[in-house]
Amino acid sequence: MTVYDPEALARQIAQQIAALNECLIVASPQQAARILGHVLEPEEGVLGSLTTLMATGSRCEGPALNGALPPEVWLALARAANELHDIALDLDEHAEDLHQLTESPPTSVLRPAPSPLVVRRHR
Repeated sequence: MTVYDPEALARQIAQQIAALNECLIVASPQQAARILGHVLEPEEGVLGSLTTLMATGSRCEGPALNGALPPEVWLALARAANELHDIALDLDEHAEDLHQLTESPPTSVLRPAPSPLVVRRHR
């Protein structure tokens, strides 16, 4: 069993998301769509994982009871988890399209071939 330092893991995940954002900035439209497909993929995507993490964090009652954070912070965390969940539900209707982005090989966009010029006759 691997033992993780949860604080270091959280920092690494944040760094990886920042690196992914940098990749998204310079990505082609097709590559950006595939990246977002992986981020938004309902079963294993980043958004779903973050939503689950936020929901789990909002249910951590131990620190709240010990006064580590004011109750308002825990309520705000729960609201954020609910908002993320609602966003994920809104995206569920597009799950098949998002899944296709992650499964289909990148396609190259063919430029339209020039058509021959049409000569018009004047009468």
